[in-house]
Amino acid sequence: MSKADYDVIVVGAGPAGSIAALVLARGGASVALIDKAPIGRDKACGDLIGPRGVRLLDDLGLGMVDAPTVGDMIVVGPSGRRMLLPARAGSTYPGHAVVVPRARFDMMLRTAALEAGAVAVDGRVGAVDDGRVTLDGGAVLTADFVVGADGATSITARSADLVDETRVLWGFAVRGYVEADVATPVISLRNEAPRRGFPGYGWLFPGPDGANLGLGLGLGHSRLDSRRAQQQLDAFCAHLVRIGVLQSPPLPVRQLGGWLKMGVVGTRPAAGKVLLVGDAAGLVNPLQGEGISQALASGRAAADAILDRPGAAADSYRRWIGATYGRWASVTSPFHATLVRHPRGISAVAASLTAPGIGPSIASTWAIYWNDLTEGAVPAPAVVAARAVDRVGRVATIRSSVRGALRRDLS
Repeated sequence: MSKADYDVIVVGAGPAGSIAALVLARGGASVALIDKAPIGRDKACGDLIGPRGVRLLDDLGLGMVDAPTVGDMIVVGPSGRRMLLPARAGSTYPGHAVVVPRARFDMMLRTAALEAGAVAVDGRVGAVDDGRVTLDGGAVLTADFVVGADGATSITARSADLVDETRVLWGFAVRGYVEADVATPVISLRNEAPRRGFPGYGWLFPGPDGANLGLGLGLGHSRLDSRRAQQQLDAFCAHLVRIGVLQSPPLPVRQLGGWLKMGVVGTRPAAGKVLLVGDAAGLVNPLQGEGISQALASGRAAADAILDRPGAAADSYRRWIGATYGRWASVTSPFHATLVRHPRGISAVAASLTAPGIGPSIASTWAIYWNDLTEGAVPAPAVVAARAVDRVGRVATIRSSVRGALRRDLS
């Protein structure tokens, strides 16, 4: 590599950035790991690390052996009707997620990266120009590659002209911790008014010190209505009490909010010397908002591309994104983009999925497809059905402008 200050600069020490720095440092690269604020701070997140993320951590020797595990998930429809989404192990992932508060998880991953040899740099990045990173105080660092792991509103992505924010599928989530005993994760779909569904969902997840309660909102291509998530949180809590998920309204809690950038839409994951990972690349599940597993996987993949094919790292990594997430997102992202604009459609879908006779019969298929677990699943009728759903979806979205743009971004 060149005589730059570092082989690679990683901007952002969340899960994606720390895994990238860890793999790079283990591979012999000199790495700067930059973050704008002390690590160990809280973040707006459900704190669940999905099955693929659990497997990746184990593969890297970072298994969370003391973390509580969760498997099945309860979905509550607008009427209060409940159904169970079963968790099943695949050939490439376990049949459970783990619960780790983000403050602890991020600190653990960053520490592992630094112990592997990455160098910590405290500072806020103001601009990225090819392999040149300028901090707000004026200091400049140079590298052969820059990995942008700085979240949904990534400065790296904007500076490198890798994002068109008018085409992104935006979301916003708010989260707080409450005193409640939750054994099984709960997802709640509800109507804001008769037959008008809320464009997102609420959750109540187990935690080591209470429960994680939050509300995620899909915004489509605009960021103008993000306050709606905070405004609706009290109504969501009241709904949980009405349907018996909570015994009483929780005491006021400190809320945290955060942006989501979903389904890869509007973002080119890599070009030249810059590779985007995690939320910066838009790698959030457009059906249910999971992002940690994708962050971990993309951090490792970007690092591998740089180490294995430095002359074609961006192209190699972009192909990996397309092969790993592109096909599935080319169906689910157009579906998301269409549905968030139609509250009556949201209400109808939610009611249908949880209807008697329908919900239980599709639960296994729903769990597999919704969580993007078809690849690597153990053959079963539900897996066959999930693949059929994908084929139907591909036909239905073949003329979608969202799908066409996504294909161009990954080419």
